[in-house]
Amino acid sequence: MSTRRKLVFGIGGVYILGFVVIAMLFGAKRTDNEEFLPQNEFKLDTWFALPGPLDFNKGVLYLLITTALTLGTMLYVSKRMQAHPNRWQTAIEWLYRGMKDKLVKDNMDDDMARKWFPLVITLFVFIWFSNMLGYLPLPVNTEHTFNVFGLAVPAFQIYAATANVSIPLVLALIVFIAYNVEGVRAQGVWGYTKSMIPPGVKGPILIMIFPLEILSHFLRLISLTVRLFANLLAGHMLIQFMSGGLAVLLGLELLAWFTLPFGVAIFLFEVTLIATLQAFIFAILTCIYLGSAVSAHH
Repeated sequence: MSTRRKLVFGIGGVYILGFVVIAMLFGAKRTDNEEFLPQNEFKLDTWFALPGPLDFNKGVLYLLITTALTLGTMLYVSKRMQAHPNRWQTAIEWLYRGMKDKLVKDNMDDDMARKWFPLVITLFVFIWFSNMLGYLPLPVNTEHTFNVFGLAVPAFQIYAATANVSIPLVLALIVFIAYNVEGVRAQGVWGYTKSMIPPGVKGPILIMIFPLEILSHFLRLISLTVRLFANLLAGHMLIQFMSGGLAVLLGLELLAWFTLPFGVAIFLFEVTLIATLQAFIFAILTCIYLGSAVSAHH
């Protein structure tokens, strides 16, 4: 028997054995759940109030960590460029050139690319760090605690700043304001307004088309926000439910062992693909919107 088959049969045997053991210990009897509220995992409880209308909570903590990682990484990379790059520098240069040549320059001219590339790369790195940090369990769940030498320590959980709609909305507003200002600067108010009208559209039909074009720009703001927010929120909820939350919610302990492999699979899928993909989509849409704002028609 090959090593791969031994590994498959071994994992399968452990899984079946665990299923049998849990069934013997807890059975398939349903118990009522009155304490576990899955929506509270995304609730932002105030840890302490800051001056003014601001509060410090886990959302702010994740945002500060993401900001520190983004600034720290960019400063570290910028100060350690070498004539003979190592593997780390080679990977950074590959990312830099790919973002600049394939994302930015394909959608803008050279002058705009030099001007807006820092914004695009910063948005990509910030969103990527925020997404990846969201899959690292941290002790931030103050609703549930455990004792360590007499201290009540918050329970570990996964949470992402981008899973709160306010963060994607602010990032989308930055892009929305930037491309509209750039469009007005490049074409003037009248020229930018005319560029919103599709070529060849004249007469009374403008009464219908022009409001729709204006609405489409605000829908860009909504789509940028919802795409990032909804994907991260849905991914975290699926991981939570499949990793045991659904079993607790339904009061079926046996169900947790059955859904756990799916929770692990979804976690790996989110970490390896979705976190980077959503950052990439946000960055490329930023480039497209900026580039289309200065063109005569789009």
